Amino acid sequence: MSIQIIPKESQAKGQFNGGAILENKPIGFPGDGGSIRPYSNLFYWAHAWSDNGSLIGEHPHKGFEIMSFVLKGTIDHYDSKYKAWKKLKAGDAQIIRAGNGITHAERLNAGSHIFQIWVDPNLNQSLSQPASYNDYPSEDFPVIEKNGFTTKVYHGLNAPMTMETQGLEIKEISIRAGTHQLDLIKGSISSLYLIEGELSINGEGMLRDSFAIIKDEQQIEIVAETDVRLFVISSLEQVPYTTYAQMRA
Repeated sequence: MSIQIIPKESQAKGQFNGGAILENKPIGFPGDGGSIRPYSNLFYWAHAWSDNGSLIGEHPHKGFEIMSFVLKGTIDHYDSKYKAWKKLKAGDAQIIRAGNGITHAERLNAGSHIFQIWVDPNLNQSLSQPASYNDYPSEDFPVIEKNGFTTKVYHGLNAPMTMETQGLEIKEISIRAGTHQLDLIKGSISSLYLIEGELSINGEGMLRDSFAIIKDEQQIEIVAETDVRLFVISSLEQVPYTTYAQMRA
């Protein structure tokens, strides 16, 4: 059993355009600081927000699958595949399968918050594939109400998001205040970001923007002091290929 909780102050930090866009990074790039390095096939995870709105200009990507989840507000996105600006609202998601190369730009509008998460689909294969891109509106994702949980499924369990990276399940869970049992996937690493609220996991406390990495647990007890909102990714404990992070270690 292993539960590691990384509070906001121990995460890496980032910014764009003189601080017009700010970031907490539970999994940052090399050199970003923070206490967590890439693990499993998770390479990067940032919570980015902008109070007044700002643009990240067009820039390239290769190999990785890059997902953006709009937590609050709206963003505008441009990519070289479709050569058009598209708007995403709270609850929407997008994936860039960067393949052999794509460029994109993104504008975080005033008051917007997003997660941007990079995963490694096996770069030895993905770098030879053409890039592709999809937007998914919020209403396309299944929502399950059960045992005090409202679970929105982004990937896995018949959700529409398609990707090459193996062994991922991605969901957002809203939990009412109280004591609950949350089932986890055997043989997976569970990564949890607390978007809103305050809770404890098996007696260990988490405040808003805390991050948890859980291994060798099939069920945890969550005591929610308030209504809470959790973002959860299950990923492979043993990845069947050499990841980019392992190559660079």
